[in-house]
Amino acid sequence: MTLPPQRTRRPAAQGPRPRLGGIPGASHRSGQSRAGRTRAGRLAAAIAGLAVVALVATGCSIQVRSQPDPSIGKDTMLINADRGNPLFDRNFNPYIPNARTASKWMYEPLIEINPLDGTGTPWLASSWELPDARTIDMTIRKGVKWSDGTEFTPEDVVFTFDLLKEFPAMDVKGAWQHIDRIERDGDHLVFHLKGEDVPSLNIIGATYILPEHHYGTVKDPVTWRDPDPVGTGPFVLGNYSDQQYSMDKNPTYWQADEIAIEHLVLPATNTQLDTVTRGYDWAYSFISDVEGTWGAASPDNKWWFPAGGVIGLIPNLTKAPYNDVNVRKGISYALDRDGIAETASEGNLSAAGQTGLILPNQEQYLDPSIPDQGMITQDTDRALAEFAKSGYEQQGGKLVKDGKQLEITLMTANGYSDWLRAAQQVQRDLGKIGVEVQIQAPQPAGYQQNINNGTFDMAMGGMGNGDVFQAYNSLLSSDFYQPVGKSTVNNFERYKNADTQKLLDEYRGTTDRGEQQQILNKLQAIVYDDLPVIGMYYGGLWGLFNTGKFVGWPSAEDPYMAPQNYDSAPLLIFTKLRLRDSEAGKKILEEQAK
Repeated sequence: MTLPPQRTRRPAAQGPRPRLGGIPGASHRSGQSRAGRTRAGRLAAAIAGLAVVALVATGCSIQVRSQPDPSIGKDTMLINADRGNPLFDRNFNPYIPNARTASKWMYEPLIEINPLDGTGTPWLASSWELPDARTIDMTIRKGVKWSDGTEFTPEDVVFTFDLLKEFPAMDVKGAWQHIDRIERDGDHLVFHLKGEDVPSLNIIGATYILPEHHYGTVKDPVTWRDPDPVGTGPFVLGNYSDQQYSMDKNPTYWQADEIAIEHLVLPATNTQLDTVTRGYDWAYSFISDVEGTWGAASPDNKWWFPAGGVIGLIPNLTKAPYNDVNVRKGISYALDRDGIAETASEGNLSAAGQTGLILPNQEQYLDPSIPDQGMITQDTDRALAEFAKSGYEQQGGKLVKDGKQLEITLMTANGYSDWLRAAQQVQRDLGKIGVEVQIQAPQPAGYQQNINNGTFDMAMGGMGNGDVFQAYNSLLSSDFYQPVGKSTVNNFERYKNADTQKLLDEYRGTTDRGEQQQILNKLQAIVYDDLPVIGMYYGGLWGLFNTGKFVGWPSAEDPYMAPQNYDSAPLLIFTKLRLRDSEAGKKILEEQAK
């Protein structure tokens, strides 16, 4: 799956990550025919073993129900987090393509980063400080063991970074783009950076640490599949087959007392129907009519869809008329963002502002001088006035310049149904003022290639992420600028401004929070005034939970981590979950009931 553009640097070698705003190939229609639901019910009834499915006819509808498999214990989590193609490859090397999702739950990072707000939680690094903008001093945690009983040491951390330097294909987060050298002083590792680079802390901290005694003799770690992993994480590999694998609690885990889950079960086949009917404890998926499907399938089924980014229109700034800020403003004022958000996300997400910030997650960074928190309200008169500045006027229901109607080709990706619905609403909104919009929908791989190479006019995509600086850097940095025809991993709109680059460089060079905020205010103003991407609505993170066995899931009331069950986010979530019937679980339920 493909993230919306403007993500933090993440080369394709690391493998696809579920994109914001939905999943490709899934039907996102708000309704489904009775015949379609009946066929789905018959298919669900044929699924063996992992779910008890009851199809209950109610008038003209069929309701699919799901209950946990009674053969799976109360301390075992059934989790929809990994997918075979169609079967599993026994690959637990976290640094090579198509690694099993659970490899990131065995190999841990130095810092746990919350994608919602960029907050870092000490992990294999127990603490850190930045004595200046060119130096990161990390204290490596004591008392940690590898799952085979070997002591974890700072040498393992140094070994990992040396391995990434020796084999650049493994350096998927680009740590060595920032590191000059690493110095060890007892339990301290001092990272000397190539320049003033405060934001590199999160990039370096997100590195998964490997055991020297396990990887040290591997001749080619770029291709080694690590079939029998040895990690520091909360789980070890249990039974394995190409259709399903299990994981068992690691008894020597450094936070073993915080892990209430004894076993995990991960099936290879996970369809949209499986998600609803199989009795999963945790899944990550956009589901159309979530209340009437996932919610109705079990009274214990809950969901949380926080904003993880801003979905918007990416103009190709190397092409006319998209390189004209008046045209971009005209397009922006013509859009009904509330209607677009409702249409695209079925009401699960709201309209977004034009600052690039994700609200309310990043409200502490918002410049109060920007009106209405950056929200742009549809204003047809203002839209026409902006277009008029560049010579466009309405004639016979068409918006024309030099006798030619303004025509826009808007690219989305085939199968991204929520994006398509948003694009169609954009088409209707712009059509009302006389702009002709043609929608182009290549396959996802073709879409991504066009975005990377700049071979598009305007495209569905996005901006923003939990790390506010990285969000602006990915969107605006000239370091990512490439001419059309040459691939880039960020700044897909091809924005280039020396003054903006100077602001980004200044941010890297200061540890003073006040100075950082002043710079962020200026960056917000640039995004608000120049519209390098035209923000429309928030893209969601699609967390689906069942509270029948485990409680303590992240929520809007307690957003301690994004609800995603990929990458390292589950590590923190696993430490927060408690058995529902335990004293700790009952206490959580009591607090939630208040």
